[in-house]
Amino acid sequence: MNSTVYLFSLDISYQVFSQHYSGAASTVVVKTDNGLTLQLPASRLRPYLSQLGVKGRFRLTVDVNNRFKSLEQIV
Repeated sequence: MNSTVYLFSLDISYQVFSQHYSGAASTVVVKTDNGLTLQLPASRLRPYLSQLGVKGRFRLTVDVNNRFKSLEQIV
């Protein structure tokens, strides 16, 4: 099965991301390295939340129907 991979960087402070916990916002909009704009459920980023927020480089993999397959933080 074919997959599409998107690379992007995030720098979201803990205070801003905490709005997602309170339900004020349920999605995060990111711009990929290729200039595409993607919308992700905030819950997909929770494993990467630290006291500093969500920061770093990420690789999102989706299937041929653009359904989520995986999200991983890369160095």
